[in-house]
Amino acid sequence: MKRWRFWIGVVISAVFLWLALRGMRLGDVWREVRTANYWWLVPGVVVYFLAVWARTWRWDYMLRPLKHIPLRTLFPVVVIGYMGNNIYPFRAGEVLRAYVLRRREGVAMGASLATVVVERVFDGLVMLMFVFAALPFAPVPSQSIRSVVIGASIAFFGALIGFFVVAAMPQRMLRLTAWGSERFLPARFRPIVVDFVTRFLVGLASLRQFRNVLMIFLSSVVVWLLETMKYWFVMHAFDFEVSFFALMLMNGIVNLMTTLPSAPGYVGTFDTPGIQVLVLYGVPAELATAYTLVLHAALWLPITLLGTYYMLRERLGWQDFGRAVQAMEGEATA
Repeated sequence: MKRWRFWIGVVISAVFLWLALRGMRLGDVWREVRTANYWWLVPGVVVYFLAVWARTWRWDYMLRPLKHIPLRTLFPVVVIGYMGNNIYPFRAGEVLRAYVLRRREGVAMGASLATVVVERVFDGLVMLMFVFAALPFAPVPSQSIRSVVIGASIAFFGALIGFFVVAAMPQRMLRLTAWGSERFLPARFRPIVVDFVTRFLVGLASLRQFRNVLMIFLSSVVVWLLETMKYWFVMHAFDFEVSFFALMLMNGIVNLMTTLPSAPGYVGTFDTPGIQVLVLYGVPAELATAYTLVLHAALWLPITLLGTYYMLRERLGWQDFGRAVQAMEGEATA
C-alpha cells in the first residue's frame, strides 16, 4: 500500500472529524454514550449479520457462472473481506477477499474482483433508491444533500450502463483492448492488460441475463433494508426517535460518503454525514454524535472480530494483504 494514499485518507478523515466535532460539547456526548441502553445493540448485531449472510448469497449468485460455492464456505470469505475493509484504507479488503477465494476455491482474482465491483455499483444504486424513496416521507431542507444525490446518481447509473454494455459485448471489448494495447502500451504490458481484461469480463457474466440482474438487485434491497434495521435498533438505545425513512436516508448518505478516501474504518466519512442528517431532523447535535459513534462502533467491531477469527482459522496473517496484491499482479502476468 502506497504510504501517500494512506496519508491522504488520514487527512480527509481528520477534516471530516473536525467538521463533525467543532463546537461540540464533548462532555454531553460522553454522557449520552454512558447512559445508552446497550441491550438494543444485540438485535442490531443479529440483523446486521443477517445482512452479511444476504450479501454472501448475492455474491454466490454472481459467482455461479464461474463456480458454485456453498454459502457456508463463502460466508467466512465475505467476512474476511469486510474485516479487511475496516482495517485497511481504500476498501482494500476486496482484494483480500478475492485472494482468499482464489486460495480456497481456485477462482481467478480478476474475475472475482469484477463481481465485487458490480456489487458496489448495485449497492450504490440501492442506496440512492433509499434516498429517493425516503425524501417524500422525510424531507430535508438541504441543498448539499440534493447535490450529493444528483452527482452520485449520474456516477452509479453511468457505471451500471457501462458494465451492461461491456458484459453484452465481451469479444468486441477484447478486440478493443487488444487494439488499444497495440497502439498505446509498451510490448511488455500488452499481454498483462489483455489477460486481466479477459478475466474481468468473465466476472461480468452474471449481467448477461435479466433474471440474474433482477435477483442481484432484489438481494441488494434486502441487504440494505436489514442494515437500516440495525440503525433502527441502535436508535432505541438513545433518547430520540426519527422515522424509518429518515434512517433509510441516513444509511444511504453515509454509505455514499464512505466511498471517499479515508483512514481505515471510514473514520469521519461515516460519522460526519450521519450526524448532520440527524441534526437536520431536529436531533440535538450531542445526541446525534453519540448515536452515530456508537452505531459506527457496532457496525465495525463485530465483523472485524469475526473476520479476525476466520483469518486465524484460515492461517492467514496480516502480511497476506501484501501477498494478495502480489497475487493479483502475478495473475495478470500469468
